[in-house]
Parts: sequence; structure tokens; C-alpha cells
Amino acid sequence: MPLIHVQQTPGKTAEQKAELVRELTDAYVKATGSKPESVWVTVQEIATDSWSIAGDTLAARAAKR
Repeated sequence: MPLIHVQQTPGKTAEQKAELVRELTDAYVKATGSKPESVWVTVQEIATDSWSIAGDTLAARAAKR
């Protein structure tokens, strides 16, 4: 059973996340020939103060702009 795990910052609507999981499922099914019901997708939202690039959190980087 494949699991597609998406990590992203908060801010997308429920509708956007629903579209994302549909599109990911469709792409996996198309590429592998799997059945849609076998594809699991999770979306994990990580706060911008808990995600960093080059030693700065995303929140700190946004504050600098």
C-alpha cells in the first residue's frame, strides 16, 4: 500500500488540500496502474517557526522581507 506524505506550511484551504490529494492519487494511479483505493495520502502542516532553511526559520525569513 503506497503512502504519499506531503509536508507543507499552513495556509491552504480544505478545498485546496482535497484537490492536492486527488491529483496526487490520480498521478500515482496513472504512473503505476495501482487502484485508487490502495493509495494513501497524508498532509502534515508544519508551522513556519518549526521549519528552517540555512539556519533561519521560515517565520524569521518572512520577517526579514
